[in-house]
Amino acid sequence: AGSHAIESLSFYGLLITFGLAALKYANVPLTVFTFLGGAVAIGIGFGSQNILNNFISGLILLAERPIKVGDLISIDGTFGNVTQIGARSTQIRTGENLDIIVPNSSFLENNVTNLTRRDDRLRTSITVGVAYGSDLRQVIKLLEQAAVSQTAVLDRPKPFVWFNDFGDNALAFQVHFFINARTLTAMKKIETEV
Repeated sequence: AGSHAIESLSFYGLLITFGLAALKYANVPLTVFTFLGGAVAIGIGFGSQNILNNFISGLILLAERPIKVGDLISIDGTFGNVTQIGARSTQIRTGENLDIIVPNSSFLENNVTNLTRRDDRLRTSITVGVAYGSDLRQVIKLLEQAAVSQTAVLDRPKPFVWFNDFGDNALAFQVHFFINARTLTAMKKIETEV
């Protein structure tokens, strides 16, 4: 791939060199092309604006470090781990083992959630529906017990249960708990165990 790029650049460089040499040999003054050269320069300037924006955004990301390699982030509803921060783009690997290439300017222009910026501790929750008429104190006790009994759930802060909603066929409760996880897969595995 690298040799192909060098071959293409060399071809265009030689083409321009031979074109200018032919014009000089034919005694065509190059000042005729001044206006055309200015128009081409403006076109190249507008075309490279997006590339320059992403390059500068990459420098800002590397200096400020709002995200770093290994962080679990969410951007545009997609969760993944940052695997590489480059000069123009950042590579994110999703839980499905897909690599997504995101332009660096997206991290500065859009909302990005960094779930593991300060530490690996995350609060997560599971929603459970119980039948109307159930013993609600028993429901809360069993949900707390389900969270506490898992070794991957942190003791502090202590897991807690909220009543969430009156559903069509059930009362919806949420059990909230803290875990240590750096990937979406690890988080989902612990939620499933609870």
